[in-house]
Amino acid sequence: MSEVPAVFGLIDCNSFYASCERVFRPDLAKVPIVVLSNNDGCVIARSYDAKPFVKMGEPYFQVRHKLKQHGIVPFSSNYALYGDMSERVMSLIESMVPAVEVYSIDEAFADLTGIVDLDSLGRRIRSHVLRCTGIPVGVGIAHTKTLAKLANHTAKRLQAQTGGVVNICDAVKRDWVLRNTDVGEVWGVGRRMKMHLDAMGIKTAMDLVKADPWTLRKKFSVVIEKTARELAGTACLELDEPDPPKQEICCSRMFGRRLSELPPIKEAVATYMMRASEKLRAQNSLCRKIRVSIRTGMFNPEEARYANGVVVDLPYPTDDVRLLTRLAVNALDRVFRPGFKYSKAEVLLLNLCQPGEYTDDLFAASQATEATRVMTVLDQINGRWGRGTLRTASVPSHPEWAMRRDIMSQSYTTRLDQLWKVPCN
Repeated sequence: MSEVPAVFGLIDCNSFYASCERVFRPDLAKVPIVVLSNNDGCVIARSYDAKPFVKMGEPYFQVRHKLKQHGIVPFSSNYALYGDMSERVMSLIESMVPAVEVYSIDEAFADLTGIVDLDSLGRRIRSHVLRCTGIPVGVGIAHTKTLAKLANHTAKRLQAQTGGVVNICDAVKRDWVLRNTDVGEVWGVGRRMKMHLDAMGIKTAMDLVKADPWTLRKKFSVVIEKTARELAGTACLELDEPDPPKQEICCSRMFGRRLSELPPIKEAVATYMMRASEKLRAQNSLCRKIRVSIRTGMFNPEEARYANGVVVDLPYPTDDVRLLTRLAVNALDRVFRPGFKYSKAEVLLLNLCQPGEYTDDLFAASQATEATRVMTVLDQINGRWGRGTLRTASVPSHPEWAMRRDIMSQSYTTRLDQLWKVPCN
């Protein structure tokens, strides 16, 4: 009995950040959009209709006039909204396929092996996600992950003809896509690699398939060899298992303005520790060390530069944000130096472990059961009513040092006070 060939699907959200903004702003359905980085620094996302006018990474202050000229609407990054919308999309996908590998915030691989009508499934996924979230997606289907990625690219590039779903399990369709796709569009081929391949006469994805895999491995790397084999239909990449718990957790942000006094820096560190501890408890880990660091801006020659950090050993493995915050804030007294204009603080949780993975000292202190219960209630309340509903007293609700996000949309799905309001006539 012949083995059923593997089939992979790649479901990728179209212009995800911009699409999230459009869900709750139907008046922007046909208006080009860009999304800006932290502190409204530079362009990090563009809708398709904005791409001809704005390059990725362009500083906002330099392109502001260009955006206005072409009627492009800018938004500050709203990661709470994007994260929540991503979870909704991924949950819908997981309910429709046997197995899913969430590859990034806006795309996921799916195991479609053994499913008969693949095209119909792709259309159902696309329709279901759009109907339930308002987010348009493209679906690429193929016998390898690299080909699925290429099929997805084709689905988006030729959306009017494909309806957003492309299945290239058929060899004739696969070869057409390979012949009509620039090698630079292949997953894993960056700008420098494209230049090297062009010099070898490898211009299209089909050229890469026809190249000798061993020559590619010798000249470049095993990664490019596997890419070529995957394009030829040989699966070299499996669906990844869920990631293991992280061994370190970092929360780092630039301040919205330079800080020269210690109290607001302590507020910032307490805020970052609140977020880091949420991530810690989400993966059911405990922390045994923390590192707290601060630094000034490093690129202004007219400003004095300073950077320092300190590692703190915890009395016992813990996920209690109260203890973590107290020790982190106190540690700032050891690294803060007056006379500098600080631009950034960072909290790093180190030496993480799972409950039961460490050996308790019979006479050493350990986290009290009551503390674990308090953290559980804290997460339950914030999970139900929105992040920051319940927080430590040292975390301000509207700090003056917070990131500049002057044109940020509302957190429609994560804050009760910012729910979408539909006028009734």
